[in-house]
Amino acid sequence: MGTAQRRRPELAAFLRSRRARVTPADVGMPPGLRRRTPGLRREEVAQLSGVGVTWYTWLEQGRPINASAQVLDAVARTLRLDAPEREHLYHLAEVPYVPAPGAVARAVGPEIQGILDALDPRPAVVYNTRYDVLATNTAYLDLFFADGELPEAPNALWTLFQEPEETCPVLFREEELPVMVATLRAAYGTHIGEPAWEEFIRRLSAASPLFARLWESGDVQLPGRRVKTFRHALVGQLRMTSQSLSIDGVPECRIVVYTPEDEETVRGMAVLREHCRRQAIAGSAVGQ
Repeated sequence: MGTAQRRRPELAAFLRSRRARVTPADVGMPPGLRRRTPGLRREEVAQLSGVGVTWYTWLEQGRPINASAQVLDAVARTLRLDAPEREHLYHLAEVPYVPAPGAVARAVGPEIQGILDALDPRPAVVYNTRYDVLATNTAYLDLFFADGELPEAPNALWTLFQEPEETCPVLFREEELPVMVATLRAAYGTHIGEPAWEEFIRRLSAASPLFARLWESGDVQLPGRRVKTFRHALVGQLRMTSQSLSIDGVPECRIVVYTPEDEETVRGMAVLREHCRRQAIAGSAVGQ
């Protein structure tokens, strides 16, 4: 049995189980009389979703019919599917999955912050797909920000494209920045037309001719392991391997961990961390 043939019975069973748990009261309908099965009837799901009864019946029977994203979204709303269930429906119906608008996270919980802190002294950060900085550990702040503080509404792309080349913390910008823009464009494909994304691209393109040129190239790339070279005024060059890790339950976010690539970088990071620690202690003493 082929993959499509195996998915259709699973799709049928999934739709029946989701329909059975939604009551008429859930969708503002009177309960009616003589209901032989729990939940909504097929014709009620079809009516509420704006599709034909015969078409929905065939879909729920697992027949080989085509479904559009718009129709699946309507069915998902009627059946009150959450985000994982909606994605599951798309996969079973063999329709490319597009996250719901606004799905990009803007914050993470304390358990994720705890993981970042436990990774210290390795710099670690949580990015969403727009490269907004959602959380960091102290080592990341020491590496990227001279004062050890995040700017308001921090975004890695804004920081790198607005920083003059001679002071940019990332060396070999001609190699690294195109990769970051290509990674952004790969994520943009599922957010085309969303106001927050369109405004972000417009503003960054207006602020940085370099970003605008790279964006127009149309290149796409997925996040992955890379060896990057950073510079710091105190310790000079630092070669770090970046590794992206997905986060269960946090849409379109990843933890990026930077690991020293050589012994010289290990020593440089140790010097940097000790210097920043002493500065923090001194600042705390002054504030008392």
